[in-house]
Amino acid sequence: MKHMLRAVLLVSLTLTAGSRAFAAETADLLTQAIQFGAAAEWNRPQDPVRIYGQTYYVGVAGLSSVLIHTDAGSILLDGDLPQSAPLIEANIRKLGFRVEDIKLILNSHAHFDHAGGIAALQRDSGADALASPSGTKALREGHVADDDPQAAISDGAHFPAVAKVRVVHDGETVRLGNIAVTAHFTPGHTPGSTSWTWRDCENSRCLEVVYADSLSPVSAPGFHFLADDKHADLTAPFRKSIQTLAKLPCDILITVHPDLAGIPEKLERQRLRPTPNPFVDAQACRNYAHGAEARLDARIVEENKARAGK
Repeated sequence: MKHMLRAVLLVSLTLTAGSRAFAAETADLLTQAIQFGAAAEWNRPQDPVRIYGQTYYVGVAGLSSVLIHTDAGSILLDGDLPQSAPLIEANIRKLGFRVEDIKLILNSHAHFDHAGGIAALQRDSGADALASPSGTKALREGHVADDDPQAAISDGAHFPAVAKVRVVHDGETVRLGNIAVTAHFTPGHTPGSTSWTWRDCENSRCLEVVYADSLSPVSAPGFHFLADDKHADLTAPFRKSIQTLAKLPCDILITVHPDLAGIPEKLERQRLRPTPNPFVDAQACRNYAHGAEARLDARIVEENKARAGK
């Protein structure tokens, strides 16, 4: 009888260990590292920093993720790479907040470097994800949109699919507690690109915060932003997106790639000496838009030269 009980116990322990190993392996699939392009460089750890009011930088060194704490839970903007999710969660906990209190995850655009970590973050928090119609489809499928300028770059096309995603519309305001975040569609970099704005207050001073999506005309080889036999001209809507960013009420700018707005330097200055706040800059959005327009102009010149050379 003792031998039989020992055998049953061993089988039970083995099955339990196997179940835990399987669960761990399954969970790890959502944070499995994507090794493409500058992923390793982007994913360097970054200490979390309070930007203003209840707005915090919780992303990695080369990719932004922002937490807004409200009196009814938290809002997270972007999830960076799949392998960024544990770093983002660790940063949230360092600030004294709970990952489980995240209620909404808002996405800028559905590329692996901004949407890759959303599936794991959603699993761990139970939050709903929100994106534009094009972005929602891409998040649900775990694949960039077919009409995305970078769709043909197969190595970076896939990321973990997101289970719960709901559509937001251009100009729609999403509310959680005392914070209201508004979606502004800024297509160009991707067809579903979305920038987000909200007002945050510190003592009696309230400022307008802009989380600006990429405005870079980056594409797979052979893609044209000028009209071709596959699509109409994309430069006009791209310019409209740039002007949308330039006209937004904007006291604080945070870009999805932090280096595009000097965010790394501002984070370090804010950490060491938060007064005066280095993020407060009423010209930041206009300067960002001006640089984006220059890059689009250069891309059009490049495409026209290529056509003339045929």
